[in-house]
Amino acid sequence: MSVNNFETIYYDLFKQHYSALLFYAARLVGEDDAEDIVQDVFVELWNNKSKIDFDNHIKAFLYRAVYTRSINFLKHKSVVDSYTAEEKEFFAQKIAYYNYENSDVMARMENLEMKKEILSAINDLPDQSRKVFKMSYLYDMKNKEIADILGISLRTVEAHMYKALKILRVKLSHLLLLLICFFRCV
Repeated sequence: MSVNNFETIYYDLFKQHYSALLFYAARLVGEDDAEDIVQDVFVELWNNKSKIDFDNHIKAFLYRAVYTRSINFLKHKSVVDSYTAEEKEFFAQKIAYYNYENSDVMARMENLEMKKEILSAINDLPDQSRKVFKMSYLYDMKNKEIADILGISLRTVEAHMYKALKILRVKLSHLLLLLICFFRCV
């Protein structure tokens, strides 16, 4: 087949089938991508002109080529979209994680600092008051149990608790204000 003869056949095929192929592709992939697919099919036809038999079923070949390219396009788009969705989700989580206003990391750090400060204040209590306070608040023991274990009177246990709480209120007053503000805002 001569080059001029092929150009004439190619031009006729393009005029005859382009609109219908474009409509067909648009139904498969949408209008935005249909034109690219049909143009790719005609470019493929041009590049493989020596291998194609234009006498037998060229219309079926064109539709099959558009269908195959459309399916491949949709598969590729599906992979890209799922990757993009996963990537967007990853970055959204990363941004949320490092957001200083609502980050769990910041809350944990603040809680850890607060806990360290409270434990330090407890450890600074006088020996007997510290023992009584820890037994009561950390080990959840009753005053009577504490008195029996330490061999002191119930009234002495109450006095040590009073003393410990008074010292802690003074040392941790700034934390108390923060906690009150926090719970009022929440």
